[in-house]
Amino acid sequence: MITRKPLSGCPIHAASPHGWAFVRSTNRSYPIFLILVLLLCVQARAQLPADTTQQPAAPDTTLLMQANDALEKSDYTAALPILQKLSAANPKDAHILFDLGLTQDNLDHDAEAAAAYRASAAADPKFASPHLALGLLLARDGKPSEAHTELLAAANLSGPANDVDTAARALRGLAKLDLTVNAADARDELLTALKMSSETPDDILLSAQIAEALNDLPLAETAYKRLLTATPNDPATCAALAHVLRLENKPADAESILTGALAVHPGDTALTAQLASAYLAEDDPAKSALAVPLAETLHQQHPDEASITRLLARLYAQTKQPAKADPLYLALLKQTPNDPTLLDDYGANLVHLARFAEAEAVLKRAVADPKAFPTTEDLAAAYSDLAFSASENNDPTMTLQALDLRAKVATTTAGSVFLEATAHDKLHQYKQAIELYKQFLDLPEVKANGKFADQEWEVKHRLIALEKMK
Repeated sequence: MITRKPLSGCPIHAASPHGWAFVRSTNRSYPIFLILVLLLCVQARAQLPADTTQQPAAPDTTLLMQANDALEKSDYTAALPILQKLSAANPKDAHILFDLGLTQDNLDHDAEAAAAYRASAAADPKFASPHLALGLLLARDGKPSEAHTELLAAANLSGPANDVDTAARALRGLAKLDLTVNAADARDELLTALKMSSETPDDILLSAQIAEALNDLPLAETAYKRLLTATPNDPATCAALAHVLRLENKPADAESILTGALAVHPGDTALTAQLASAYLAEDDPAKSALAVPLAETLHQQHPDEASITRLLARLYAQTKQPAKADPLYLALLKQTPNDPTLLDDYGANLVHLARFAEAEAVLKRAVADPKAFPTTEDLAAAYSDLAFSASENNDPTMTLQALDLRAKVATTTAGSVFLEATAHDKLHQYKQAIELYKQFLDLPEVKANGKFADQEWEVKHRLIALEKMK
């Protein structure tokens, strides 16, 4: 909650006495005509409209005390009518207007609160608190651009009416806003705030999120572990740390963190989902088999949660249950029909179902907008899936097109060389096919283990046949 400026600090506007004071010199007298002129001026001044000579009336002291008492008790319902009466009588008092905005804010009257905050800022342009409060309100209401403007104003205002804490809170608000759009700015804003006030657990969490956004995974890991020291086995922190560990290719470490946290918080949704994801990331059929019941339980509990549905679909695909994954992918695509990575997953699942023509069509849609993919690795995977589905669909031209596009964003692999060789073979481009088959057999990854044993056997026999055709 925003720290309220005490109402007792509002200026009491006392009216100044009117009239002139005349000073007589011991050795000089004033001419009579000058005295007459001065008297006429006094009379004319007394006839001026009151608002040109009088100071604004002081706020009602009794009402101020009542408002302060209600606010101290957080009784915003009681404070509201009092502050409305005070603000009507004192429409230019920045502190009363700010307290009115604060009261409306706590009663979830966002539009009225925003209006009061704006009026407070207009009444005193050097008062930072209404800018801070308005910025935080606008951020909550999903108006980041307007929120950024107000928070920046609060951070930059300085003076006796504005304490360091106000600027520090504004900078933290800016950091949260900038986290998803400019993580480097968010980092700088948080660092500046930390120079003004002590670090809190929320600051540690924000620093971890910023490091993650900047892809500084070791720093993010360190920050999350520091946060866990302050809040051991906190479910959200454990889940976030596990996510970073998986990104660092440390699935076993992530699994250890999650199983420990689940022992303390059994059934926690975020922890269970992360554990299932950690099992999936280990690319081990046995681990994936452990993950399936976890994801199925989550899906039963949260049938409309897209991330859980997608996790379960991937697990079904990885555990060779594509028929179970198929309806899940179709349901997801109704919600986000143009998600490229979802289209890629669905196309790959169609390949497992041997529906190659459908798979090729879906995967063409997936790669239609290469810039829509979150990473080049995801794009390269989609091109590989398209090349394979086209090959299985007996479309060697599309296979070569997909492989050519893939080569622009990723290095060649044994799989891509094999697909390219077979595509040229199907197009009766035997010279290119022979060269690529031989290149495939010479690859270290083919020679090192039996992962490509079936393809190796096929290539060797095909080369014998092609040699006879010369």
